[in-house]
Amino acid sequence: ETIGKHLVSNFITEEFKDSVQNVLAAALSGKDTANFEFPLFTKHGKRKEILLNATTRRGPDGEVTGVIGVGQDITRIREITSEQQRNAEDLARLIDTANAPIFGVDLQGMVTEWNRKAADMLGYTKDETIGKAFVQNFIQPEDKTSVEEVIQRAMTGCETANFTLPLVSKLGKCYTVLLNATTRRDAKGKITGVVGVGQDITELNSVMAESKRVA
Repeated sequence: ETIGKHLVSNFITEEFKDSVQNVLAAALSGKDTANFEFPLFTKHGKRKEILLNATTRRGPDGEVTGVIGVGQDITRIREITSEQQRNAEDLARLIDTANAPIFGVDLQGMVTEWNRKAADMLGYTKDETIGKAFVQNFIQPEDKTSVEEVIQRAMTGCETANFTLPLVSKLGKCYTVLLNATTRRDAKGKITGVVGVGQDITELNSVMAESKRVA
């Protein structure tokens, strides 16, 4: 069913005919192609994702006689990657829309996450914070050392719960946040930074202080 048939015309989908033909033409001119990704469809219409190495085929005297394509079926890998991407996007949406201030920093202490609640509370937009040093730019001088210690501990895998963090907004309003500092890891378990999830307890503290004063 295949021997003697034109590969591109008969077995490659329309949208990839030109690119596959270019890879074959390059190999016929002596230029190999590695890791070319394209889809193939089975006789029954099932899509397979293929990672192809196209190598020039030569005769005994070195003359080019054709092309050998060695492919790897990466369909399952692509499915897993797509699922991970969807999960990452879902997590990003969850973080951004959470009704709690959430920030993230990388191993250098630079801001990598800054959700809407943090922006609304402190008045700094995401664009104003991403890539900036968190402690140096957004923590008051008297709290820099303790916050830096919490972040550094989380970067070693030692997480901190219920850390009281005073914050001051862009307009000078004071907040008290109860912070959980969590170690952030990649898919292989390697530590990549810290995520801080806070709870605004400013009003609660005010009420408690007032209750004590009245009592």
